[in-house]
Amino acid sequence: MKRVSFTEFGGPDVLRLEDADEPHAGPGQIRIAVRAAGVNPVDWRVREGQKLGAHPVELPAGVGLDASGVVDEVGEGVEGVEVGDHVFGEGSCTYAEFAVLGAWARMPEGLTFEEAAGYPSVVETALRIIDQVGVRAGQTLLVSGASGGVGSAVLQIARERGITVIGTAGAANQDYLRGLGAVPTTYGDGWVERVRQLGNVDAALDLAGSGVIRELVELTGDPRTVISIADLGAPEFGVRFSGVAGSVPEALAEAADLISRGRLHIPVEKSYALADAAAAHIDSQAGHTRGRRVVVI
Repeated sequence: MKRVSFTEFGGPDVLRLEDADEPHAGPGQIRIAVRAAGVNPVDWRVREGQKLGAHPVELPAGVGLDASGVVDEVGEGVEGVEVGDHVFGEGSCTYAEFAVLGAWARMPEGLTFEEAAGYPSVVETALRIIDQVGVRAGQTLLVSGASGGVGSAVLQIARERGITVIGTAGAANQDYLRGLGAVPTTYGDGWVERVRQLGNVDAALDLAGSGVIRELVELTGDPRTVISIADLGAPEFGVRFSGVAGSVPEALAEAADLISRGRLHIPVEKSYALADAAAAHIDSQAGHTRGRRVVVI
């Protein structure tokens, strides 16, 4: 089979599309014929060799966590899923023709493979950090870097829970944030004052890693009410860096429910061929994403 892998840490140029042995489902796992794989910031952070405790890497390594596809192998002890089922979920080395998943859910009716591949990690992350930051119905949450995949999920899940969201993004994405139920404002010079004019902030999430941790603490008044998923230096300010996943099966089940009820939709901004994985990483690192990017097999 074909898969994207790398033999050394570095920039996008270390990625190679190569022949590899097919993986097989072990106990508690399934294998899918991959139709699409989600492109996540963790993918290029791992490729660069960043020290992410939740994702230890041994070289050579494959790329990717999220995928959608057709079940073609069911491991020992797995129930409730059969060969031929359409699923989306999380596993390893998903930029490939076949991948093994350790957590999955059936794809909601009407969802395409490309759309489905964009949900697993971002919804798990969104649910986790909303819970960790402790924001509740009636309170206001500030989301820095709100237009990407995780931000899109956070805005919609928070809206569903009765939480007011102020989201920062580029000028071109203001209407997009407004359409997801957020009160939008732009980043850049004067952004802190613009946020203050919109109201008090009870909690904040840093999704972009753009060096705003100090300001987020200033706006909430307490480092314990700020969480980052993108700035490894956040603990220097007393802010928690959240990088370890919670229950992915529970997150997938909640995602499937929200999608089925029309309460969650994350658009696919751009799709890439498997051979163009490096371009997908370049675009992901550049930011300014609206929704999700996926690799199509």
